[in-house]
Amino acid sequence: MKIISITPEIIAKHGITPDEYERIKKILGREPNITELGIFSVMWSEHCSYKNSKPELKKFPRDGDFILVKAGEENAGIVDVGDGWAIAFKIESHNHPSAVEPFQGAATGMGGIIRDIFTMGSRPIFGFNSLRFGPIEGNSAQAVTNRRLFTGVVAGIAHYGNCIGIPTVGGEVYFDDSYNGNPLVNALCLGIIRHDQIKRGKAEGVGNPVIYVGSATGKDGLAGAAFASRELTKESQADRPAVQVGDPFMEKLLLEACLEVMRTEGLVVGIQDMGAAGLTCSTCETASRAGTGNEIDLNLVPQREAGMTPYEIMLSESQERMLLIANKGREKEVEAIFKKWDLHGVTIGKVTGDGMMRVKVGKEVVAEIPAAKLADDAPIYHREAKQPAAEIENQKFNPLSLPEPKDYEKTLLELLKSPTIASKNWVYRQYDHMVQDGTVVLPGSDAAVIRINLDRPDLGYRGTGAKHIAFTTDCNSTYCLLDPYEGGKTAVAEAARNLVCSGARPLAVTDCMNFGNPMKPEVFWQLRQCVEGASEACRAFNTPVTGGNVSLYNESPVAAVDPTPTIGMLGLIDDPKHITTQWFKAAGDVVLLLGELGAELGGSEYLKRIHKIKKGAPPKMDLANAKHIHDAVLNFIRQGWVKSAHDCSEGGLAVALAECCISNGDALLGATIELPVSAAALFGETQSRIVLSATPANAAKILAAGVPVARLGVTGGDELKIGSLQWPVAKLRNTWWSAIGKVMDR
Repeated sequence: MKIISITPEIIAKHGITPDEYERIKKILGREPNITELGIFSVMWSEHCSYKNSKPELKKFPRDGDFILVKAGEENAGIVDVGDGWAIAFKIESHNHPSAVEPFQGAATGMGGIIRDIFTMGSRPIFGFNSLRFGPIEGNSAQAVTNRRLFTGVVAGIAHYGNCIGIPTVGGEVYFDDSYNGNPLVNALCLGIIRHDQIKRGKAEGVGNPVIYVGSATGKDGLAGAAFASRELTKESQADRPAVQVGDPFMEKLLLEACLEVMRTEGLVVGIQDMGAAGLTCSTCETASRAGTGNEIDLNLVPQREAGMTPYEIMLSESQERMLLIANKGREKEVEAIFKKWDLHGVTIGKVTGDGMMRVKVGKEVVAEIPAAKLADDAPIYHREAKQPAAEIENQKFNPLSLPEPKDYEKTLLELLKSPTIASKNWVYRQYDHMVQDGTVVLPGSDAAVIRINLDRPDLGYRGTGAKHIAFTTDCNSTYCLLDPYEGGKTAVAEAARNLVCSGARPLAVTDCMNFGNPMKPEVFWQLRQCVEGASEACRAFNTPVTGGNVSLYNESPVAAVDPTPTIGMLGLIDDPKHITTQWFKAAGDVVLLLGELGAELGGSEYLKRIHKIKKGAPPKMDLANAKHIHDAVLNFIRQGWVKSAHDCSEGGLAVALAECCISNGDALLGATIELPVSAAALFGETQSRIVLSATPANAAKILAAGVPVARLGVTGGDELKIGSLQWPVAKLRNTWWSAIGKVMDR
């Protein structure tokens, strides 16, 4: 075996600082070899260790009576939804791989998050995503690149989800200059499980066999975790070995085989996905959680390519692989189940009691590292935070100094044509969102609503009834750029608002923190402020964070992305008759606005789209008022008073009203609305506002309920009329529905 000298250049190439290298030597009591250096490199990367973000993440609330598996404990968080049932869910990023190879980057992002869910013992029910790209309109070279990235990412998500048979039921897509060269691809999965079926990623029981299952190991995805923990440059964008290649059909077999082996009493002691850092992460983390060690022989690891080095085998991020710890003496049963599913099921080692992660090639030891030190003792940094000068300056801008639109009708159409606001049907029509037959509210309303059948022979349980849940993802990155504290609060509040508009009570959060280089004080300021704002909002809504992902170093050679703390929020619908959608239902209903009329234009889509300005103080988020509004809406829905409910967000009240008229397929319905005609009134984005419709009798009850509410008008006709303005709803619909397709399909 070739001996590679550990030089300062080799150390730096692995992303290890001189101080970190001294720490490694102290842990080992000697110099590391190249395999050990590679192992430390991936495990101490930001992607795996959170060494720059962990002090901030500890600010999130994590506790709740319904939390069964907390953030940081396992691969995914798990919450109780009653009657012995629980939901496992988590969001992860695959940003850098998607920038280099959009199809495979997005596809393997979906594959990885699906494995995080079924490694807990749960059956994946649906997928979700939050995507960000540079502008796609126009003929510039950058727009062409952005369209290529957009096309590839959506196709990758569709391919993996559709092939494995897990519906992609919703998500969000934003477009902004800051994502040029560095798109954000955040993938989420949710699964259902019985309380007594939850599995842990622990290597317990000295002498128990360590079993490798799934696909063979290749050279794809080498050091992907380290790749995701540095800025994108021209050189790193050519780093294709760091992009994994996925096989959804193989993952379907792996999913079914893992669920079968976990349902068989007494077979599985622990189970862990080989995701970021591959075999390295799964061996050291399972040992660390149990306070044990692992010893494996790389000669026994199934390999796709001849002559792979220990370094390559340990750092490979080949997809569709898992690590199992079985009860001693029953390994042949485990292997037989995986053989039946045409998968590798090979015992490659055993659990030891000495706390070491020991890697051998036959009898030769090629790596020997204390597992807990590797998994849990990465250096933690408290970075300098400094408010960006541009943030201070931008907040001084007064949007009301701008001239009023010359043509309000044209302005609304232009906003509906904005790819950030326009219908995302070009995206979700590529997804199978009906497989498994549980989708109740299809993509296109404020939140996805899913019915989960509780008669689950696939989980070894026969029962009756169903659970109804709602889910959404949210984040306005422009708000977070202009005022990251308010932006963090607003991301959580808008997610909660979307859920209550669907008839669900918010339950818990998973988040994906997407930021630039944390060693830049201005970037770390954004991270800290966003986390503190989001943490405050999570406490206000009693929605603890169950886990998630941090994705830093999201910087192209041009600049960092706008701070994007994506919030995924789970809600529970107690009675299916409470399920509510955003579109108007019948002529003659009263249109109401719950919340203040408002006039805040700072950071609005109106400023960005019409005036090409990304400035101003974003809307303030009064969390106590937001909670009051949310509770009121849920109460009205449960009383049966509400026919439709729609969150008012990007584009302001005029856009929200238009969407109420046009988002129910071909069933268009106009409305006559009384509002002041001004940019602030029509397009301002004041927070905590919800557009409701109700029968006249029920509208009277809502108006008398003692909450801030105003009567806006009445539904009916084939036009949206606001004061002296009017738009044919068919024209609004066509503009909104076809905008992205016209850009992408030309």
